[in-house]
Amino acid sequence: MTLRTSLGQAIRQFSSTARACGHTSNIGKTPIPIPPNVTLTPSPASVAVQGPLGSTSVRLEPYMRLAFPQPNVLTISVDNAEEKKQRAMWGLTRTLISNAVVGMTEGFTVPIYLVGVGYKAVLEEDPRGTIDGGGGQRLSMKLGHSHNVYVPIPPYIKAEVPSPTKIVLSCTDKHLLGLFAAKIRKWRPPEPYKGKGVFVGNETIRLKAVKKK
Repeated sequence: MTLRTSLGQAIRQFSSTARACGHTSNIGKTPIPIPPNVTLTPSPASVAVQGPLGSTSVRLEPYMRLAFPQPNVLTISVDNAEEKKQRAMWGLTRTLISNAVVGMTEGFTVPIYLVGVGYKAVLEEDPRGTIDGGGGQRLSMKLGHSHNVYVPIPPYIKAEVPSPTKIVLSCTDKHLLGLFAAKIRKWRPPEPYKGKGVFVGNETIRLKAVKKK
């Protein structure tokens, strides 16, 4: 890991001290391992993460403190963990930085399953090309409607259709990946009676018994 810390002591975010307190964040205090092929670039308001798959940045609140107890380990603390907001942002920021590191090195992948008679998906070229921010491809799905459902694939999402009833999405940003998966799911959310619908990842539903008259 390499660090560009030309701002030196002027950057308050990299103080290793924090006010002693009785409250803490189990998530926030967990150290983040930094792979050797990842570069962290700090600034007063954010930390940039660059890796083999690209670069991104995570916003830092003024009360955040970053430290490097070891060259390949990052720890985060806050000024006053007694404050609920600081304690909440502590864990959230730690999660966002960790996700950024994983995203820039390995990326994130989620499978989507189409469950239902006649349900299927095909990956095809989008006739609109890259209009409206599309990536040039779209999903054409049969989901029980009277017409096909077309979902343009954004340029930051990689989609594969290894079988007619399975879609695999990949992205370096976990949040954007989840939003796009939810966009596909909303066209046919899983229903609790016949178990049909669009399932994301290991999603399951509890089937309801049909009441007899």
